[in-house]
Amino acid sequence: MNFNQLKTNKGNFIEGVKLIKPKIFSDNRGYFYESWNSVSFRQTIGNIEFCQDNHSESLNSVLRGIHYQSHPYAQGKLIRCTKGTIFDVVVDLRKKSSTYKEWASVELDEINKYILWIPEGFGHGFLTLSDSAEIQYKVNKPWNRDSEISILWNDPTLLINWPLNKIDHDKPIISNKDLNGMSIKKVEKLGLTF
Repeated sequence: MNFNQLKTNKGNFIEGVKLIKPKIFSDNRGYFYESWNSVSFRQTIGNIEFCQDNHSESLNSVLRGIHYQSHPYAQGKLIRCTKGTIFDVVVDLRKKSSTYKEWASVELDEINKYILWIPEGFGHGFLTLSDSAEIQYKVNKPWNRDSEISILWNDPTLLINWPLNKIDHDKPIISNKDLNGMSIKKVEKLGLTF
């Protein structure tokens, strides 16, 4: 496994987030790769104890996010797309970070088999680019309804460059919860950053 850094929308390397590129062994029978290796992960990221695996499906043009949980339920997530393609986005919400309020993105799909580690302190969202996509991810804290926060996907301060030209609909399909997400300015005013 190779662990790589991502660059933000402003060209800075984002500390903590890691793009994991597994070694894929393919032949005429199919392929094999390690989607999780605790030793490699611990050596590069640290000792993270995961408590839950999640599996979701989203149809083309579905946009989910930008989601995160506040303290004490802040989650680290290890994400991969096992079917289809998603445009995956992380937003740095750590006030003391040099990349605070910057975002980074990467396409995760069933071909590249990339895995994205998102530590606590980041918002996360994705846009489905294929007919459908299945996303599997591990989390290190359980879901807590009262601590879940949604930031507007099209927040004018963040200016996330979603590839809307790659979806089948004229606009993304978004849940009511996400349509009513908070602005980053409101999140800051309420003290809900890290």
